[in-house]
Amino acid sequence: MNTVVIDARCLLTGIGTYTLNLVRGLKSLGEIQVRALTLSSHRDALDPYCDQVDVVSAPIYSVREQFQIPWAARRCDLLHVPHYNTPLFHRGTMLVSIHDLTHILDDTFRATWKSRIYAQPMLRLAAAHADHIFTVSEYSKRQILEHLGAAADKVSVVYNGVSPQFFPELHDESKARAGRCYGFMGPYVLYVGNLKAHKNVAGLIRAFAIVRSRHEIEHTLLIIGGDASGRSELRTLAAECGLNGSAVFVPAVPGELLRTVYSGADLTVLPSFEEGFGLPIVESMACGTPVACSSAASMPEVGGGAAEYFDPRDVESIASSLEKVLFSEERWQRMRKLGIEQAARFTWESCARKHYDVYRGFLN
Repeated sequence: MNTVVIDARCLLTGIGTYTLNLVRGLKSLGEIQVRALTLSSHRDALDPYCDQVDVVSAPIYSVREQFQIPWAARRCDLLHVPHYNTPLFHRGTMLVSIHDLTHILDDTFRATWKSRIYAQPMLRLAAAHADHIFTVSEYSKRQILEHLGAAADKVSVVYNGVSPQFFPELHDESKARAGRCYGFMGPYVLYVGNLKAHKNVAGLIRAFAIVRSRHEIEHTLLIIGGDASGRSELRTLAAECGLNGSAVFVPAVPGELLRTVYSGADLTVLPSFEEGFGLPIVESMACGTPVACSSAASMPEVGGGAAEYFDPRDVESIASSLEKVLFSEERWQRMRKLGIEQAARFTWESCARKHYDVYRGFLN
């Protein structure tokens, strides 16, 4: 039986969700052996789904990974790197996942020295060096073809899935539990993601303040984002917008509680300028909570006809979308039903099968 080696050192954020669910799905297929390379802290999470787990100490984005990963993956049938930090000295068959080109497309990322020195050159090298590229939306594929010069037949679109842990809980009970956990009472609007500039959380804060100024609402804006670098500026902005006590910042939510937080929200908002996929869209929909999101990048592709869309660069457009959903019970119920149906289109089982189908072409 062929062995596929997967670089599974990053099990955090959206890439970690993708990697863990891919490994789990491949194991359930039972048609290849899966060997993971990971950090010691992630070994227990991967053990149940892998035929072998090897610890590699090199951090991601490090010089050491350029040597340790090729050495650990030597003589493997196929190496899959689920991020653009590819080991350039690997000489065997290598597939890479490029989820988005935010470092090239977004102004704030593109201008940073980390992007100029590492991310942008590495993205181009990864596209050139890989035997095949996976990406997570047709939007991202178009950007890869345009900006990285990859051939169309070298790029496969494989959508992310929704984990089985996401399903609707009782709305009122979930709302009350979320409030108890995070120190507020009553209804809330939810954001889930990081706090980097391209996520446009500042635009959401301004739009939420507009809604509160026009309507007597009890809603709290619950912002779940683990990027500490942007939190203080956003807290200051929330205070300047008069949202003291009405904007709650939470660094992270345990996996078992995230379903409850989604289920208890009146609305989940994803105001990003750039997204390769946008997992919170389908996770929220799977939990029965309507979604308002940007009409930019991949988000209309993922949300389909089930989301409310707005122009992320127009704060009034964001505010108007919030109002359309929050103040129409009929629209809310219709979006809830459509969202559950839309989320059901995205499964990790299908994601794993499509990866395996591409693997098989190289293994044969």
